Amino acid sequence: MVHVRQLDPSASPLDYFGFEARRLREAAGMTLEQLGKVIYCTGSLIGQVETASKVPSRVFAEALDAAFMTDGFFSRLLGLVLRSQLPNWFQPYAEMEAKAAFISTYQCQVVYGLLQTPEYAAALVAVDHPDKVEDLVAARMERQRILERTRPPAVWVILDEAVLLREVGGREVMRSQLARLLTYRDHPWVNIQVLPFTAGVHTGMVGSFNLLRFDADPDIYYSESYDRAHMTADPEVIRERSVKYARLQADALPVEESYDLIADLHQLTSRVTELPASP
Repeated sequence: MVHVRQLDPSASPLDYFGFEARRLREAAGMTLEQLGKVIYCTGSLIGQVETASKVPSRVFAEALDAAFMTDGFFSRLLGLVLRSQLPNWFQPYAEMEAKAAFISTYQCQVVYGLLQTPEYAAALVAVDHPDKVEDLVAARMERQRILERTRPPAVWVILDEAVLLREVGGREVMRSQLARLLTYRDHPWVNIQVLPFTAGVHTGMVGSFNLLRFDADPDIYYSESYDRAHMTADPEVIRERSVKYARLQADALPVEESYDLIADLHQLTSRVTELPASP
């Protein structure tokens, strides 16, 4: 007799997802294989999700909603599931980011997570978590869904010029990432500025940081180190970093000039990737 792992639905969002998927399947009198034929996947994959050994995708969640007519239950739950895959120290920030009305960020090393392509994100994640690339990239892409809302947050991004020149994942991945940044040129709620090398010493030398503003809650300042984060609503910290951010905006290229620079680098990268490989 095959032993079926019993889940505690209160243990985690992933366990709750698996518990409910199994409960509804069994209530419908369906085997794993029968459900697989309905939602176009293998019974093995469904079994992995039901035992919380596999993080479901959004396509999978939407297929379950359609199969069981659950009015978006699994699709809504998936957001919690994917957020729970983020590092524990990052989850509080992700929750606040999802509620923010205005996001200001300065990034000196990498493209801000909300603007990353899946391939770029995968290259970053693989450095420290090669065994969790798929799940962590899915969680990062889930964060980006806030930009697709009817009323998305206003996002102002300042990227150090070094971010645009660092080949994360190789030239092709970087070319696609630069192309992604250019798609925001006419976006009504996203603005990107580039802080050029010619700016010299500036107020962002201490490292990357974010400022979150809300409709009814206090502003939040966020920064992180290698494996931990610092988040505070201290008014003095907010005041100081807001002034420093304004100075970074003044030192950075204007928005249109920033997009022109990104476009130039994208064209250069495209020409380089078309060159024949060295013998």
